[in-house]
Amino acid sequence: MTIDAKYGIQIHEGMIARHRPAFKFGYNAAVGTDEETVWSQGGIYSYLSSASVLKVSSSNDSDTSTLTIEGLDANYDEISESVTITGQTAVNTTNSFLRVNRMFVTADEPTGDIYAGTGTVSSGVPANKYGKIDAGENQTLQAVVSIPRNHSAYIFNFTISSAQRRQTNLQQVDWFAETLAAFSAHIQKQLCIIILLNTFWVFL
Repeated sequence: MTIDAKYGIQIHEGMIARHRPAFKFGYNAAVGTDEETVWSQGGIYSYLSSASVLKVSSSNDSDTSTLTIEGLDANYDEISESVTITGQTAVNTTNSFLRVNRMFVTADEPTGDIYAGTGTVSSGVPANKYGKIDAGENQTLQAVVSIPRNHSAYIFNFTISSAQRRQTNLQQVDWFAETLAAFSAHIQKQLCIIILLNTFWVFL
């Protein structure tokens, strides 16, 4: 499928009905010889097996930032929620999330890392992590997204860059399909990887 620049601009300008743009990006600062997902937490991203209340907290006990969590519910419908954190003490979401697509700070920049996850929270860090905002970034950096039901996603451009100059270090990038068109970017044998992904979603 070939998409010209004019069509992409029209989508971003809201000129084409039932279409909307989406821009995903991810970063992994240190990848060894094992395959990892491109997200700032590192390692392989694990999806929630069922819709769950998330525990939101910071690694810095003085943080009282407000953030928005965007994701999907048990029916793969889009949901979002605003949460104000109370330092390292976990705050439960009102909604139950099956997927976490993005998180971003809307007020009071945090000084610590912000997490959304499940399980025991120790010093503000949950046992199971599904979203992370690194200190100073104010939004998640994870090339992981699940497409809502009754939508289709079309990737028309993506960029991969590395902090490592030697091209031989880049061994493979795989796109893994998951139930209901979820996908994530994985990388192997790379020092550092950044992915910028341009897509648009069509409501069916």
